[in-house]
Amino acid sequence: MAKATKKQALGRGLSALLKDPENDIKSVSDKNADQVIGNVVELDINSIEVNPFQPRSNFNDEALEELASSIRELGIIQPITVRKLDFNKFQLVSGERRFRASKLVGLETIPAYIRIANDQESLEMALVENIQRQDLDPIEIALSYQRLIDEIEITQEKLSDRVGKKRSTITNYLRLLKLDPIIQTGMRDGFISMGHGRALINIDKKKEQIAIYEKVVSDGLSVRATEQLVKSRKEPQGSGPENKKSTTDVPDFVSKSLDSIKERLATKVDITTSKNGKGKIVIPFHSEEEFKRIKKLLTGE
Repeated sequence: MAKATKKQALGRGLSALLKDPENDIKSVSDKNADQVIGNVVELDINSIEVNPFQPRSNFNDEALEELASSIRELGIIQPITVRKLDFNKFQLVSGERRFRASKLVGLETIPAYIRIANDQESLEMALVENIQRQDLDPIEIALSYQRLIDEIEITQEKLSDRVGKKRSTITNYLRLLKLDPIIQTGMRDGFISMGHGRALINIDKKKEQIAIYEKVVSDGLSVRATEQLVKSRKEPQGSGPENKKSTTDVPDFVSKSLDSIKERLATKVDITTSKNGKGKIVIPFHSEEEFKRIKKLLTGE
């Protein structure tokens, strides 16, 4: 307990240092910067503004109240992260739930790690840290990945290394953004899961996507049932012999491996077979980049 008190006192001391105009720290090379940058400092909560780059846009009121109750009893266990904007002025990088809950409790100060970063670095820090630490919904994660790719001009390969996720995982999240906005909203509100969304992506026409989505929600269909429903909508309707060579006729040894192939390639895979056991695998691609990605997965080149 004594150690915790000492740490908090130190944080208050550093806070006083930041409020001294003669010690205004603007870069890591400034005097006393090493005492502040990267350390936990008790900051006035009103000196902190929210981060416009924050990927999370939905905050559950009940969850915030629960966190506020925990903070009221135990205090802030994990400091927030801010970047210094100006004299005694800071911007939130990560920890907005803790920040909001602390304001609900009525705290006047909050422990924070201080960093000095430009807007691009702040965007990257906010997106990466929130992806790793916060319970974002699948669409928020997908939007965060897309913003990193677009605004920081980072490739999916480098993004994979940066956030510690498989390339296929990132691709699966990004594909969710192809869903109709109504379905994306339904996923964010918890009506369907990411698994449902991944199944619905295989329907090209948005109107049909929405029709299946409405049935999934109204009937409470599982992910597996949704996959079967999507599959039935995509199967040929004719009765000729070519149409009968659909994925419904594939042998067990093929069907058992189909999901793992799709997971590995992070794209739709069509398999057709004939009665004599012969078959073919069709892997569609929609751009040169996607073709090169699939080729690398298949050949290692």
